[in-house]
Formats: sequence, C-alpha cells, structure tokens
Amino acid sequence: MSACTRDEWMTVAAARLLKNRDVCFVGIGLPSAACNLARLTHAPQIVLIYESGTIGTRPDVMPLSIGDGELAQTAACVVPLPEIFSYYLQAGRVDIGFLGAAQIDRHGNLNSTVIGPYETPSTRLPGAGGAPEIAQHARQVFVMLRASKRSFVERLAFRSSAGYLDGHGARARSGAAGGGPRAVITDFGMLAPHPESEELQLVALFEGATVEEARAAIGWPLQLADRIDTIAPPSAHELDTLRALHARTREAHARPVRIPLPNG
Repeated sequence: MSACTRDEWMTVAAARLLKNRDVCFVGIGLPSAACNLARLTHAPQIVLIYESGTIGTRPDVMPLSIGDGELAQTAACVVPLPEIFSYYLQAGRVDIGFLGAAQIDRHGNLNSTVIGPYETPSTRLPGAGGAPEIAQHARQVFVMLRASKRSFVERLAFRSSAGYLDGHGARARSGAAGGGPRAVITDFGMLAPHPESEELQLVALFEGATVEEARAAIGWPLQLADRIDTIAPPSAHELDTLRALHARTREAHARPVRIPLPNG
C-alpha cells in the first residue's frame, strides 16, 4: 500500500463511523466521499439522502453537486425537496447528518455564510443551504473539516448552523430535536464534545500526528480527553476503493457533456 494523504486518512476515518443501514443526510465534498466509501466497503446497505430529494442513491462517481444527475439516476426514489425536510429529516428519520463548513467554533457551531462583518465581509461564502435544518434535526451530526486557525475559531463571525450553542446544555434548552455534533473529523484526528461543557476536545489522533500539531491548528486552547485513541491508517482495501472512486470521478467529469438536440 502506498503512503496515504491526510485527506485520504480523514475520509477513511469518517467512513468508519458509519454503520450498515444508517440513514445518512450527506453534504457535498469530503462528507460525500466518506459516505460513499462506507457504502462501497463495510456498509453496503447504508441509505444515502441528498438535499435534492434523492433517497437511497448509489452513485458510481462522486456528484458535482446535490443536483447531479448521477444521484437521481441511481436513487431508489426521488421526492420533492420540501418532503425531504418535512417527512424525513424533521420527522426524525435521519440517523446522521454529515456536514462540512468553512468554520467551526469550540462548541461545534458552524459558519458557511460570511467571514468578517456581515455587511462588509472579507469573504462571502456560498451559504448554509440545508445544513441548519440538518444540524438541528439529525439524531447525530458528523463534521469533516481540515484544521487551521482560520477554520477552527474561538468565535464565529456568523453562526449558520447550531452545534451546542454556548455549551453546558444550551442546545437541549433551545428545544433542538437532534443530538448535535458527536464527532469532528480533521486532518490530524478527531474531536468530540466533553460530556458536561460540550466543548470540543481531542479524543483521537492519526498515527504519527501529535497533540502539539493538533493544538497548533486550533484557534482556542484545545483540551484533551482523558484517553486519546490512535486511529489506524487506511487498510489496503479502504485505500484502493477510495482511490478507484476518485479515479472514476475524474474520468467521468473530464468527458464532454453531450446534449441531444431535436432534429439532429
């Protein structure tokens, strides 16, 4: 097995959190890669839902967006977008919301809207889409985010999606239906909420990563769990499957799009 990248390690670690038959509301990018890797390896009966209304989709390549035709073509069914939120997510039928973001704070709140003042931001981001609802209603939430002091910040400029709010039970008091972020998968290891303060703390490291590396990448004084686990590197099967998925995706997305026109 050739040496894996941190992104590959991150994707495999996230995929391992998923179980067979989990109903998973999937975000585009690294979360989508992790969920489809799980489907192609240890969790073939996982149910993947994308925001466009595709349920039980089994894409052969990674989707470009939630509206990619690959998702509809391989789905068990497609329903209108409002029904995904009303009858599936808000009805409590989603086990896991798998999300990315631009920024996260110490209590797992997410920002996908702006960096800097809202009216005059230094960066205007794409927006949260359905993430606020997913973060509120999924039974548990996993977040994937490469770590830096720009992405893991003491205080968000804009709170797009709720994690544990200000911690210490604030989320439960708010009436949010879901369980909140249970794991944050980074490119050095994994964070999880402290059971009382609900502040994200270091619970696991990749082999070769260090506590010092983790603390250097986080924009608040990172606390350590009582036990720090070591995340085993990807197996040959996991890595080969992930790389094959990405290779198929590159090939598919490089092909020219041909739209048949009437009368030739």
